[in-house]
Amino acid sequence: MISNWKVTVGGAKRSLWGPAPVTYGLIALCCLVFLVGPASGLDPAYGSGGAALAAQRAYFHRWGVVPAELFADSPGAALTPATALFVHGSWVHLLGNMLFLYVFGVMTEERMGRVQFLLFYVGCGYLALLGYAAANADSEQSLVGASGAISAVLGAFLFLFPGARVTSLLPFLFFLPLRFPAWVVLPFWAALQWLAAGRASDGPGVAYLAHLVGFGLGLVFAWVRFGRTTAVSSRGPTPGPPAEKPGQPDRE
Repeated sequence: MISNWKVTVGGAKRSLWGPAPVTYGLIALCCLVFLVGPASGLDPAYGSGGAALAAQRAYFHRWGVVPAELFADSPGAALTPATALFVHGSWVHLLGNMLFLYVFGVMTEERMGRVQFLLFYVGCGYLALLGYAAANADSEQSLVGASGAISAVLGAFLFLFPGARVTSLLPFLFFLPLRFPAWVVLPFWAALQWLAAGRASDGPGVAYLAHLVGFGLGLVFAWVRFGRTTAVSSRGPTPGPPAEKPGQPDRE
């Protein structure tokens, strides 16, 4: 998942809930892929206990990014940074990512346009996973999740809507609901990802580096593409990032 805070979802300006077919389509596709996969636990064909865990590992290995194979000219490995964007490791992983895609993706898609947003999402997500794989080229741990692409959406959102209000429940402030503009919250989130990436081990967990790469790509893309136009200021409340929970496989 993409963040480190628990979240409260408040009301928002009407534009937040406006038509965004690409965002809704991506959410639907990710949910469908998860429901038919072994991680959901809904298909009895995958078995239970050890059999289910073995099925999950095989599934993640097939559709996720395995850095050691990606850079070893393994057949089909070049496609895995794209397929991994639609695979999630648990219900918490899926729901956390989809919440943020919904909240931040709708306004970003409306600003960019449907086709450009889709290319932006997939392209930045692919490069975010590729960047993580390049930094861990010897790793045989599979990496799945849409957080690299969603982090890119956060980066673009920061540039396009710096005044948007983000409502967060911060653990170190006794979970009081506080509202801050995006230009305060999102750079703080990125700083937390940077610190977490520096402490991350080589074992299973959260791929913070993919978050950072995606966030930077999204911010740069929005600056290059929309830098000559005035950034939009939105005062509708948006949720702050939820709590991370490391798990199998590597998630981003």
